[in-house]
Amino acid sequence: MTKARRLSTEAAPPGLVRMRLIATGLLLAMAAVFLVSRTYDQRWPALGFVRAFAEAAMVGGLADWFAVTALFRHPLGVPIPHTAIIPRNKDRIGDTLATFLRDNFLIPRVVARRMLRLDVAGAAGLWLANPLARDGRIARGASAMTISMLQALDQQRLGGIVRGMLGKRLADLDVAPLLGQALTAAIAEERHLPLLDGIVRWAARILEANDHLIRAMVHDRAGSIMRWTGLDETLSNKIIAGLNGLLTDMADNPEHPLRAKADEGLASLAHDLMHSPEMQARVEAIKAEIIANPAMQRWLDGVWEQARIGMMNMARDPDRVMRGPIGDALRQLGDTLGRESMLRATINRFVRRAVVGIAADYGDNIVRLVSETVKGWDADTITSRLENAVGRDLQYIRINGTLVGGLVGLVIHTVDVALG
Repeated sequence: MTKARRLSTEAAPPGLVRMRLIATGLLLAMAAVFLVSRTYDQRWPALGFVRAFAEAAMVGGLADWFAVTALFRHPLGVPIPHTAIIPRNKDRIGDTLATFLRDNFLIPRVVARRMLRLDVAGAAGLWLANPLARDGRIARGASAMTISMLQALDQQRLGGIVRGMLGKRLADLDVAPLLGQALTAAIAEERHLPLLDGIVRWAARILEANDHLIRAMVHDRAGSIMRWTGLDETLSNKIIAGLNGLLTDMADNPEHPLRAKADEGLASLAHDLMHSPEMQARVEAIKAEIIANPAMQRWLDGVWEQARIGMMNMARDPDRVMRGPIGDALRQLGDTLGRESMLRATINRFVRRAVVGIAADYGDNIVRLVSETVKGWDADTITSRLENAVGRDLQYIRINGTLVGGLVGLVIHTVDVALG
């Protein structure tokens, strides 16, 4: 069973079922009142007003029943022209929805203009800092909407969009200068020293574990006289002891000349990363190879799926997430956003540029995703989804049509009696 077919079996919500029963019951009640009043209006002429009200109410209720039903299906199963409007126009609805989304939300200039009026950071700060704000109907509605959207969209295509977006951002990122700046800052603050210490300790362990290789190399390269006299073993011991002593001195003496040489080498590397076109080209080539590697592509594929699962888990039980360390960190972030206007301005500017960039680069893909997702639903799915979403209000139209029709019939009958 396909996903679209599974979705089509969604049951109508209780509120919609109740409103259908009320609207249909009111129509049947008007029919019963009409029959009774028609039977006795000759005996009691005043029942003519009741009959006129009930007769017009039936006409109004039936007309509105036909109109409401014709939106979603053929009334009584009869294929009357221009009925079952939504199923017949499913593809056009998808295209219209996608066009509306593009024209009103995904054109870069429209996005930029709308984003200028939004204080995203301020709203996020208030929401994060106030635990009560997460407990209302808005939060529950947002959670339900998030889950529905994540389940309804084409996951394979959306994952491809996310992977393409991440890959493009990585490809556009100028890595070499960033690495050079980070290395320069680390050297200036001596944050690279633990790394050097770790390298020295690692080299000592490697030497200890592989001293037999040095002995074998000296033995193989020594002459027969040295091997006969045992000088090759003595030479091996001297080499190993010298290397161990060098590594020990480097570990114990922060001012060791070789450590200074290492600092100079790292500083030179940082300078080349920031200013040497040749070094930057080499780094870019390495980055391109990493991005093109199948393992990297698989990792990018998994990024969206893991993020989607995480968002769905948070949406299903946001309170559990907010009660832990993540919640404490988010509350602190909310307090900070409320106090720091410069930080809010910086975040708003970043969000605005990011959203405009996404609209410019991926707006067409998002529009196509929405259109093809709606087209991929079968007629029963889109009918049940739309009817469940708006059907309760449509039943009110049936009720209002019954009552308004009855009032109009009563007015006409009153005017007729008065003029007669």
